Amino acid sequence: MTTGVDFDAVSEWIGGLGIGAVGPLTFDRVGNGQSNLTYSVADASGSRWVLRRPPLGTLLASAHDVVREYKILSALQNTGVPVPKMIAVTEDPHVSDVPLVLMSYVDGIVLDSMQKAEATAPDIRRAVGSSMTSALASIHRVDLDSVGLTDLASHKPYAERQLKRWRTQWQHTQTREVPAIDTLAERLAANIPDQRELTLVHGDFHLNNVITSPTTGDVVAVVDWELCTLGDPLADIGGLLAYWPEAGDAVAGPFMASTLPGFPTRQELTADYAAKTGRDVTAVGFWQVLALWKLSIIAEGVMRRAEADARNRANAGSPTTTLIDDIVARALSTADDIGL
Repeated sequence: MTTGVDFDAVSEWIGGLGIGAVGPLTFDRVGNGQSNLTYSVADASGSRWVLRRPPLGTLLASAHDVVREYKILSALQNTGVPVPKMIAVTEDPHVSDVPLVLMSYVDGIVLDSMQKAEATAPDIRRAVGSSMTSALASIHRVDLDSVGLTDLASHKPYAERQLKRWRTQWQHTQTREVPAIDTLAERLAANIPDQRELTLVHGDFHLNNVITSPTTGDVVAVVDWELCTLGDPLADIGGLLAYWPEAGDAVAGPFMASTLPGFPTRQELTADYAAKTGRDVTAVGFWQVLALWKLSIIAEGVMRRAEADARNRANAGSPTTTLIDDIVARALSTADDIGL
């Protein structure tokens, strides 16, 4: 089947969970995500849920682990972090050949296209930016011991772990030679800042991965936790900046919504986060470059998966070599600007 989900088997599983699902169920692929696949599930009474599964095709070890994602989100249920409610996870081969996670449907809007962002008033856009730094601060305040996530990942220095992991990922996913990827890795390795604390890190925090209120701009849910780990909290704010182009950028893509009037600038986001957390953010430029470098490697992997299996292609299309080269160019120019 072309969808990656056996609708009959999954409908039977959901029907047996005791959540009041009334058949028949309908499934629709949602979002622009191109890693784990996400489906909106609706029943005959109008109730809705969200289903997640790994991408189709051959996956790298430990990548796209929805069971781990379920564990993380379950641990965050009673914290100040806005997340969907976790309902069930299955690894039953009679239901699916890969693990599936079912979670609550969160009503709101994901500003994952220019069209949606343009339909949002400038004051709401500004509120979205402010609420995103608040959500990030709440993630970094999580008490790892109290929620049982102390052993989620290594406690070794995060930058070194990231460089090692994504260099390995590049070796496995690259479809061509991109010398600048290796150059950036060397420049990053030579300029690693001291790590001062260890917190929960979302790992992929940007506009596409938050659900916001269309009336207030508040972040009502942070989603897509598959890259969540333990590390330096500045990595998340650096990652947000990497996904936050401004109107005056020479190379802006791939996510253009933040170029519209009303959205805070990267400098304003950084200052807002610093004010809310009290953290020294002087090393954020390093993390922005690392995030751009990592994004180019992720995009190459997404392109490879889409070429290998068209069912992994999102509605918005898949990355191209031109886009990936543009991201690398942004990483190089940012590194040059901060003297990295």
